[in-house]
Amino acid sequence: MTDILFQPYQLNDTLTLKNRIAMAPLTRCMADDDLIPTEAMVKYYERRAEAGLIITEATIIRPDGQGYPNTPGLFTAEQITGWQKVTQAVHGKGGKIFAQLWHTGRVAHPAFFGGDVLAPSAIRFDGSVPRRRDLEYVTPKAATHEDIAQLVRDYATAAKNALEAGFDGVEIHAANGYLLDQFLHFNTNHRHDEFGESAVNMARFPLQVVDAVCQAISADHVGIRLSPGAYMHIEPDARDRDVFDYLLSELNSRQLAYVHEGIFDDAIEFDAFDGQISAYLRDHYAHTVMGVGNYTAESAAEAIAANKFDLIAIGRAFIANPDYVERVKSGTPLKEYDASMLEDLV
Repeated sequence: MTDILFQPYQLNDTLTLKNRIAMAPLTRCMADDDLIPTEAMVKYYERRAEAGLIITEATIIRPDGQGYPNTPGLFTAEQITGWQKVTQAVHGKGGKIFAQLWHTGRVAHPAFFGGDVLAPSAIRFDGSVPRRRDLEYVTPKAATHEDIAQLVRDYATAAKNALEAGFDGVEIHAANGYLLDQFLHFNTNHRHDEFGESAVNMARFPLQVVDAVCQAISADHVGIRLSPGAYMHIEPDARDRDVFDYLLSELNSRQLAYVHEGIFDDAIEFDAFDGQISAYLRDHYAHTVMGVGNYTAESAAEAIAANKFDLIAIGRAFIANPDYVERVKSGTPLKEYDASMLEDLV
């Protein structure tokens, strides 16, 4: 019933995955105070190397991208060295691993770095920082043209750092209401320059990042995660549909490794996108689509067999079951995920 999950999958001429199961990016806040991966993180990823592809927890590209405590970075030599231990361990078990490149935008907090919080527009997100509820979000500064140009360069540098750290590629995090996603939605992008108001303009900065990262490390090592439905940190707006229609039409020509859906539950339907986001991505993106969102192995296998997407990213079940792939393959029952599992890296 789940046999299709264990077929090798060729992303492109340079990368073939040993199965269609990806480990979804899962923020665990377990780096040290210098945002360097710890030995516990090395073991955590090594135990899950049977996945066809591991996508790391979101990893910040520069200090002002930090919005949560102890999230790892990829902008210092020490962080690169720390990630090298992770990638060596995963490769030693025959796995492949991409680094997810992250800037949190308006949900960053200056308590972590000092200075301005950057976003498309000066629109505050109401609430407080998870794991640091004493920190209320602040009103961000609208990024200047110089800020945007520097961010593009910093994404490209982080991608180069990822390859130096031994990663097989990177996933650009343009989902879940973080910086790049904020440019793609009318709720968070109120700009009146060449980065706002129209689909072409609102997609401009994310596409600049995609092109800079592809130029830095080549497109076959680059994936991207997208959240057209604006389900997190952002209020939906029907006009967003035009932005994502345009963005995906442009991504079709970029020869990326994949486009990855960003959502907690793919059963949610969005009127502006005519239903499920996975179906929308499949209809508008001609290449590899990675689904995600509350799938079991059985429902994921059914979806892949029906050509709804090509790969499945598994999240919470991978927290609960480091040996998820082997359990599914052998028919061994899975341990149920429980939030208490977030307290330890196992």
